Amino acid sequence: MHPPTEQTAPASQPTRAPRITLRSDLRASWLDGLIALVITGALFALIWSRIKSRASDTATVMPFMADDPEAFWLYFLSQAFGWSALLWAWITVLFGLLLSGRRPSWLRISGTRLERLHRTTSLNTIVLIAAHALLFAAELVRFDDDSWPAATWTAFVEAFVPGGYQTGTGRIAIPVGQAALYLAIPLGLLFYVRHRIGPKTWRVMHRFVIAVYVLSVWHTLLYGTNVWYDGWFRTAIWLLQIPVALLLLTRLVRPARRSEKLPTVAEASSKSLWGVRLTGRLAAAGVVAALLAVVLSGHDGGRQHPPEDTSSSHEHD
Repeated sequence: MHPPTEQTAPASQPTRAPRITLRSDLRASWLDGLIALVITGALFALIWSRIKSRASDTATVMPFMADDPEAFWLYFLSQAFGWSALLWAWITVLFGLLLSGRRPSWLRISGTRLERLHRTTSLNTIVLIAAHALLFAAELVRFDDDSWPAATWTAFVEAFVPGGYQTGTGRIAIPVGQAALYLAIPLGLLFYVRHRIGPKTWRVMHRFVIAVYVLSVWHTLLYGTNVWYDGWFRTAIWLLQIPVALLLLTRLVRPARRSEKLPTVAEASSKSLWGVRLTGRLAAAGVVAALLAVVLSGHDGGRQHPPEDTSSSHEHD
């Protein structure tokens, strides 16, 4: 008998990372979503207590809600989802800017983990915005005296069709919020079809995610009855925009991709492209300066003094 010959082990193949899919990210987002729901519940309790004690601006804008808060719990829940959606959008934007720029040395989280958090918070932001809009529509249905089909249709038009809401500040604020929702869905989901549209196209379109956040903040400042008048709560919203603007400026000045760096005029292959990139950097610096001026001065566009009669300043039809 011949001794057994030693067989050569086949060369190990490099392991391929599992493909990231929408389903896998939805499964991974459960903890993030649970935290969002807990925070939404805490915000609901805070809003309720502030309304009941008449400490909230909402009680001044719509005093009938403070007289009978139990009747308007759905509206308060919609507000709570709106605030948590804004918070999650803020977190998502911060994660995205940290990913696309040179990450600071103090950030002790891996790029892979940061990228996953960016994706899961993005998905939950879409859910939170949608819940905010649906609850607002449900509140409109509750206070409509028409039949259920007619009331539901009216609420759908007012909550989801641009120009459908025709009352007060909502004529501008509601379409702004709708734009945030309708942009968030495709821009947040394009990542999962980037292999079909091409990575370059996806990167260009993904940059417009910042527009969703800007629209969300704009909608809040226009229509958030909790921050209707000047005060520390409204100023805090402006204060939270400073780190976003600073990270955006850092992202533009020190991009992670070499191709996105601002070359000298002599090195630039296209003078128009060089001008666009320089304008973007100057605009970001201007935003930082404007935010600092707003926070330091306290003049942020809020109403300075409540009118004597606020019963019609914010209709609730």
